[in-house]
Amino acid sequence: MASQQGTYTYPDGEEYRGEWLEGKRHGIGQLKLRDGSSYTGRFEHGLSNGTGVMVFSDGSRYEGEFVQGKFHGTGMFTRSDGMLFEGEFVQGCVQGAGLLTFADGTNGQPRNEGVWDGSRMVERQKCNQVVAKARQSAASARAIHVS
Repeated sequence: MASQQGTYTYPDGEEYRGEWLEGKRHGIGQLKLRDGSSYTGRFEHGLSNGTGVMVFSDGSRYEGEFVQGKFHGTGMFTRSDGMLFEGEFVQGCVQGAGLLTFADGTNGQPRNEGVWDGSRMVERQKCNQVVAKARQSAASARAIHVS
C-alpha cells in the first residue's frame, strides 16, 4: 500500500505534515508539538523511527537515530547551553561510548571520552569510531526534508 502526503492538526494543537500510511504517521514528516518542540525525520507506525532531528523548546536538540519514539543508536545531543555529547543512546538516555564537549569547545582534562552510563563516565577510552558514526547519523538526520 502506498503512503499518502497530508497535514493534520490534532485537537491539542499539535500538527503533523508528511507521509501517512493506514491513518498513521509513516515515512518522512514533521511533528510540531504544543510546547514548541518539533521533530523532523522518519516515522514508522506513528512513532519517530530511523533518523531524525528533535528540537526542544529550550533550544537543545538531538540529531541521530530513533527507535519507537526515543533516541536510540548513535547521534549528537546539544544542550541549550552548548554542551555536546556525541555517541550512543539507549531508550532516550546516554548509554555507551561517546565524547563530551563543553560549550567552549574543550573536552576537559583528562578528556571526557569513554563509556557512559547516563551522565556518568564509567570507563575512559578512545571512541573515534563511535563518534564518527554519531556524526554520520546526525548528518543523515539533518539531510531529511519534508516536502
